[in-house]
Amino acid sequence: MADPLNMPPDNELRWYGTPTPAQPTQAMVGLVHPGQMGAAVGASAVAAGAHVMWCSDERSVASKARAEAAGLQDVGWLNALVNRSELILSVCPPGAAEALAEEVTSLGFAGIYVDANAIAPATMRRIAARLEETGAHVVDGGIIGGPPEQPGDARLYLSGAFASTAARMLAGGLLEVIVIEGPVGAASALKQAYGAWTKGTSALLATIEALALAEGVHGVLTAEWARSQPALAARSARLDEAARKAWRWVAEMEEGAATFAGAGLPPGFAEAAAEVYRRLERFKDDPDAPASAFLAHYLLPE
Repeated sequence: MADPLNMPPDNELRWYGTPTPAQPTQAMVGLVHPGQMGAAVGASAVAAGAHVMWCSDERSVASKARAEAAGLQDVGWLNALVNRSELILSVCPPGAAEALAEEVTSLGFAGIYVDANAIAPATMRRIAARLEETGAHVVDGGIIGGPPEQPGDARLYLSGAFASTAARMLAGGLLEVIVIEGPVGAASALKQAYGAWTKGTSALLATIEALALAEGVHGVLTAEWARSQPALAARSARLDEAARKAWRWVAEMEEGAATFAGAGLPPGFAEAAAEVYRRLERFKDDPDAPASAFLAHYLLPE
C-alpha cells in the first residue's frame, strides 16, 4: 500500500513538534465533530498550519461557537467535508465512532482517516476494515489529557502504517503528536489501558463512598482517609468533573470491558464502572454537579 504523500511508514516511537519547511503545509483536514476536545484538537491543527474544516449540519449552537472560536471553516455538510479532505479526524463520543465511520465510508472517502476516539482495539479494527473497502488509509488514535490549552496538556498517540504521515499533517500546535510502534489497534489499546485507571478508579472511589453512606460509616471512613490516605479526600472533591462527563464515559467503559475481554482478562471492572457512570448521566455538562458524598448519594437506590 503506497503512502499518499510518498512518505514511507515508520514504526518507531517518535515525537512530532513544529513543522519544518520540508514538511507538508496547509493540509486539508476535516474534523468530525468539534465538541470541547475536538475543537481544541482542531485549533491545534490550525496553529500547525493545516486548513481545518467541519460541517455544521444538525450541529448545536454551542458546536458552531466552538468551531468558530477554533478557526475552523464550515463546509456545511459531511459530503462536502469528505470530498475536500486529505485527512479526516474523528473526535466524538465513543458510542458514535463506528456509526460516524460508516457514514464516511458510504460517501467513498479514500484519504487518511484518523479515529481518535476511546474505543476498543477490536472496534478500531472493524472501523479500519470497513473504511479500507473504499480505499481509505486508516490510522488509530488515542488522546490522553484534557483539551490542550498549553504545551504538555494532551498527547495524541497514533499507530498504523500511515501514522507518521498523519502526524506530519497534524503536529506543530499545542497537541503533542506521538507515533507508537504497532498496527491499527495499538493506540486504542493504550488509551483504554490509561482510561481504565483514571476513569475506572474514579468510579470505584465514588462507589466506595456510596457503600460507606449506605452502611452509616462515611464520616469514620473520611476521618481515616485524612490520617492514612489524604490524597483520596482531595480526589473525591474533584469527582464533580467525572459526574459532568459520565454520559460520555459510559460507552468508553463498555469499550474498555471489550478490550479486557479481548485480551482474555476479566471485564467486570470496566463493566461496573460503566454502570456507575450510567447512574450519573443526569449531571451531563452540569456546572453545579456534586462531588464527594453528595455525588455518592446518587449511586444508591432511591
